[in-house]
Parts: sequence; C-alpha cells; structure tokens
Amino acid sequence: MSSDAHSILDRMLCFEVYSTEHAFARLYKALLAPYGLTYPQFLVLVLLWEQCPQTVNGLGGQLGLQSSTLTPLLKRMEKAGLVVRTRDPEDERRVRVSVTAAGKALRANVHDIGRCVADATGMEEAELFDLMRSLRRLRGGLQGSVLTGVSLSD
Repeated sequence: MSSDAHSILDRMLCFEVYSTEHAFARLYKALLAPYGLTYPQFLVLVLLWEQCPQTVNGLGGQLGLQSSTLTPLLKRMEKAGLVVRTRDPEDERRVRVSVTAAGKALRANVHDIGRCVADATGMEEAELFDLMRSLRRLRGGLQGSVLTGVSLSD
C-alpha cells in the first residue's frame, strides 16, 4: 500500500467507522463466544431483557434489521432455547418474541460485557457518552440524507 493510499483512508470518516465496527465485532466475538452467542443474538437478548415480549417488527426497528435478516436469527435462537416465537392471538400476522428461562439466565453471565467493552476502548465515561451522542447525530443525518434522496449531482 502506498503512503498516498494510506493518507486517503486516514481522511475518510466512513473508513474510521467501518474499521472501528470491525474492531468491535472482534471484541464482542471473543467476549460472547463462551456463551455461544453472536453479537446480533446478544442485542436481541438485551432488548428482550429490557422489555418482553416484543414483536419481530419492533425488534427489527430497534436493531435496524429487516425481517428477512431477523427471522433466521430468531429461529436459531429459538432452536438454542433462548427465545420463543408465538403468533399474536389478536393479529395472526404479528409474531411476538419472548425470552426463555435459559435466555434470562444468560443475563447474569454476560452482565460485565458492557464494562469490559468500555474498558477496552481506553476512553473515559464522559468521552464515550460524547462519542455516542455524536454517532447518533451522524447516523440521523445519514438516514435523513438517504430519505431525501441526496445524490452526487445535488
């Protein structure tokens, strides 16, 4: 790689976000592997621990995942005994997801993961909150741009 190529990447915000996401993925993979969880499965459990049951659409909206991605994930979690999916008796089109006793038991095992990740960043709590606030603003701006159809010709 030439030094010019490296300097171009150094100036690309998208590359910083992309490479940071990969670093997070590697860290979470190592932390969650002993519990047989993937990062998306962990996120589903976190949401269900907070509010249970939830609909597939509700989970997808919070996670930014489409049903076509979330359904196979939930099927694997159900097969592993972590969640149960049931049809909503009031609307058969809606599927509700609940955490099982085995899924609830994992909560005690993984409760320190957030602290481990925060420690691994090497950043102070205030810095992390500022960063999260900035990332939310960035994401909102990007999502707004996609919705308004921003293009190179604008």
